Amino acid sequence: MNKPDLLIVAPMMPDVMTALERGFQTHRLWEAPDRAAFLNEVGATVRGVATNGGAGLPREVMDALSVLEVVVIYGVGLDAVDLAECARRGVVVSNTPDVLTADVADQGLGLLLALARRVAYGDRYVRAGHWSRQGEMPLTTRLGGKTAGILGFGRVGQALGRRLEALDMTVAFTDPYPPAGTTHKSYPDLHSLAEAADVLIVTAAGGSGTRGLVDSAVLEALGPQGMLVNVSRGSIVNEGDLVFALQNGKIAGAALDVFAAEPSVPPELLEMDNVVLAPHAASGTLETRGEMGQLVLDNLSQYFSDGTLKTPVRLPSV
Repeated sequence: MNKPDLLIVAPMMPDVMTALERGFQTHRLWEAPDRAAFLNEVGATVRGVATNGGAGLPREVMDALSVLEVVVIYGVGLDAVDLAECARRGVVVSNTPDVLTADVADQGLGLLLALARRVAYGDRYVRAGHWSRQGEMPLTTRLGGKTAGILGFGRVGQALGRRLEALDMTVAFTDPYPPAGTTHKSYPDLHSLAEAADVLIVTAAGGSGTRGLVDSAVLEALGPQGMLVNVSRGSIVNEGDLVFALQNGKIAGAALDVFAAEPSVPPELLEMDNVVLAPHAASGTLETRGEMGQLVLDNLSQYFSDGTLKTPVRLPSV
């Protein structure tokens, strides 16, 4: 029996790559020195695509795949795949929800604690010998009793909310589709949430609808004692506005796991002691990445067995 042809857009964990190569006729796009020539050679046979949330599926790649049937995403981000075009072409899509929820929420909590209590700064303070020469480092900020405003109250936002409640924080949110049964206060828009919050945490989905949503007006509303945490997509925060706000004391600090043009980071952020940076590592545990990889394999196996997906993405109507 012939193996289905599968285009792999970006590398995955070694175990996942091994399993994909065992079950499919794989084609590694990221290794191609001439992508256009490579796609011209294999495009007429590729029935499936395996990719991640960052790499997605560029439109020119999709256009080269004349018999494409399924796109499987290693991650939850959908903004780098044209879902409307997939729907128009009859291409089904899956991602890997749920398995990374806890780890992303943990990362959001860790970044917030690191920011408020200046953990990374304190580490540098000790290593540089400042403690012995200059005495105690500057005082930090208590989180208990403060309000955390969460932008996007889906799986990750709700999981993070439960963790923040354990710190005696008040949790509020804004989301166009508020979850049923929640007891947390919902705000009608981001600006009013930012005004009410001491900490603004971004867990919303990326894409054109949220691009640049956290801008100068929102940061101004958050205020000079406010803090920003982002564990979602860098595109949601206007990085120029954020740099200006930090440089001019418009907000107190920021903790960022994601950036607009990864792996590039605005150089101004690298020089700031009131900023905590992480390399898009929120889902980066062995356990979560292994479960994500297994979901990729399960979705592909199920699709090419019976035409269904284990974790299908709901596509827009066309």
